[in-house]
Amino acid sequence: MTEQSVHIDVTNELLAIRRHLHEYPELGFKEVKTTEYLAGLLQAHGITVLDTALDTGLVAEIKGDNPGPRIALRADIDGLPVCERSGVDRPSKNAGVMHACGHDIHMTGLLAAAFWLAEHTDRIRGSVVILFQPAEETSEGAQHVIKVGALGQIDGIVGTHNNPDYAPGQVAVGVEPMMAGCVRFHVTFNADGTHGAYPEAGTGPMEAMASTILALQGIVSRNVSPFRPVVLSVTEVHGGDVWNVIPAHAGFMGTVRYFYQDDGDLVARRFREVVESTAAAYGITADIVYDTVAGPLVSDAHLAQDVARDVPDYAELAPIKPSMAGEDFYNYGELAPMVFAFIGSNGQPGHHGLHNPEFVALDGAIKPTAQFYANAALRLGEQLGRS
Repeated sequence: MTEQSVHIDVTNELLAIRRHLHEYPELGFKEVKTTEYLAGLLQAHGITVLDTALDTGLVAEIKGDNPGPRIALRADIDGLPVCERSGVDRPSKNAGVMHACGHDIHMTGLLAAAFWLAEHTDRIRGSVVILFQPAEETSEGAQHVIKVGALGQIDGIVGTHNNPDYAPGQVAVGVEPMMAGCVRFHVTFNADGTHGAYPEAGTGPMEAMASTILALQGIVSRNVSPFRPVVLSVTEVHGGDVWNVIPAHAGFMGTVRYFYQDDGDLVARRFREVVESTAAAYGITADIVYDTVAGPLVSDAHLAQDVARDVPDYAELAPIKPSMAGEDFYNYGELAPMVFAFIGSNGQPGHHGLHNPEFVALDGAIKPTAQFYANAALRLGEQLGRS
């Protein structure tokens, strides 16, 4: 345990900040006013905002009084293209945009941690980097932050995501996979179109598409252990415009989710084999786009165990309930060891999930979010400062 675990009170200022952020959500890479607002708050608390190549989002730094590593804390800042129906007192004022994933909680919690750390630099070994990341919802933000070098050299990084399946005061962190690897696929079959009355004159793609979609459903059930969760979902089909014409092209889109990379590799290989062989059997060709949007999110084992041991001093340590959703935080693993946590944000019977227009994240999530960030920063500073 650190010399003394951090306990942070949720002030009226923080509650007002959360209300403001919830009322004015902005979409990925368009978070201009959000960025300006966050920068102003940090500077008002004496925290240095760094000059980076980011157009939206920002990086700030709090230097400690003691030598040590450079630890980053990340919160995502973008909203979703969702019309809010949550029933909260102060809903979104930006039509068609909502913090339906609770990023307003993430931002408020990280601000609270930053404010505390700035007042207790004697507790910091090295420095703490505050990252407010754009465009998490598009799965492009973390890659952009890395590409432009906004973080510089870091020795460890901490992230969180609120989770409405947990109650406020619960924190889940550990060594198990937390969020799934995510693939986005798009298949197009290329054939010869013809009149619907003369199918023998063409090589229509519809039958190949239907057969392929059915065959793909056997990949998971007949290739992956039932003890290793994998999902393959076809979510959209397209082909044809006219009732009496067999089209020349048809296709489908969808996603794959997995927790272990070898399962992801297996599905990728079998996916291509099924699509290509089925297309060949029908005498046509297929174009395949198979993009990895996010890899499985797994915390560094040693650091996660160290951080988890501190949690019971300021929150309830809860078991990890893995999520099939993706999270671009995994990208930061190429820069430094990472630790990620779920923070309870609702837990009430009948609550709505993330990305739902009726989603509600409770204010009670702010305090454990802030305390997790601050305590994890101090723990990583201590542990990585020894290596």
